[in-house]
Amino acid sequence: MAESTPDVATVAEKIAAVKSEVGKVVVGQQEAIDQALIALLCEGHVLMEGVPGIAKTLIVRALAMSMSAEFSRVQFTPDLMPSDVIGTNVLDPSTGKFSLRKGPIFTNVLLADEINRTPPKTQAALLEAMQERRVTIDGEPYLLGEIFTVFATQNPIEYEGTYPLPEAQLDRFMFKVVVGYPSFETETEMLDRYNRGFRATRLEDTGLKPVIDVATILELRKIVSEVTVEKPVANYIARLVRRTRENPNLILGASPRASICLLLGSKALAAINGRKFVTPDDVKHLAKPVLRHRLILRPEAEIEGVTPDRVVESTLSEVEVPRE
Repeated sequence: MAESTPDVATVAEKIAAVKSEVGKVVVGQQEAIDQALIALLCEGHVLMEGVPGIAKTLIVRALAMSMSAEFSRVQFTPDLMPSDVIGTNVLDPSTGKFSLRKGPIFTNVLLADEINRTPPKTQAALLEAMQERRVTIDGEPYLLGEIFTVFATQNPIEYEGTYPLPEAQLDRFMFKVVVGYPSFETETEMLDRYNRGFRATRLEDTGLKPVIDVATILELRKIVSEVTVEKPVANYIARLVRRTRENPNLILGASPRASICLLLGSKALAAINGRKFVTPDDVKHLAKPVLRHRLILRPEAEIEGVTPDRVVESTLSEVEVPRE
C-alpha cells in the first residue's frame, strides 16, 4: 500500500514539537518564535529588533538546536570585512595552490548580530547570499546551506556608530520582528529558572533536543507551498500593499516583494494552524511584520508621531475584507 501524502497536519505537529523544545529555554516571546518559524517555512529571512537582553540570540540558537541545523553567529562591528563573513581563498605554501577558507556564512542558520554596526560594504556581502542562497568568491559561485536563513538583530535605540540598512537590503527580510520586554509573569518565571540553575550559555544541559532535521524542513516547505489561496484573498493582499503606496504619510510604500512575502507567510501560518487554505485573518496577522520595515515615513509625519505600525493599522481598516 502506498504511503499517504503528508498534509498540513504534519506541519502543525512538527512545528508544535519545535515550539515545545524552544519553550524549554525561552520563556515567552511566542510571537517572535512563531514568526521565525514561518520565515523558515517560506525560505525567508528575519530582522529582529529589540533592546539587548531580551533573548533574541537565545531564540535563534534554540531554534537551530531543535532542528538539528548548523548554526553560526557573526558579531557585526565597524571593522568587519566582507571576507570575514563569506570567506576567502588562501594560498597553501605546501602545494602552491589556493584553497577556499569558508566564512561563517556557510551554514544553515546565520545570526548576524547587530547588523547595523558594520559598514555598507560588508552589509552588501549578505545581499547575494540572502537573495540567491549563494556567494561569489573571486568570481566563483558557492552554494550555501539547504535551508540557509539569516536572522539579523539590531538595537532600536542606539544610533551612534551605526549604519542604517539600505532599503534594498531591508526589502530582502521577509519579516521585521519587534521583540519587546516580557510581561511581569514571564520575567518572574525566567528568574525562577535561573534560580534553579538554568544558564543560556549551556543549552546542552537544558534537555533541549532536535525534534526535526533539515530534510524535514524541506518536506514541510513543500506542504506549505500547496496551501490554497483563493482569488479574493490574493486580491486582498494586493490591495493592502498597493494602498501603502498611496498613503500621504509615506515617501515610499511597500514593494511587490512585500505582497509575495505576505502571501507565502499566510500560507505557512494557515498550515501551522492545521488549515489547507488561507483566510483574511492570516493576512492581517502578518501584515505588520511584513510591511513595517518597508515603509519610509515623511519627516513631518514622524514629527507628528506617525509610525509604520500605525500606517499598517490604518491600511487594514481602510481596505475592505473579502467575505469568506
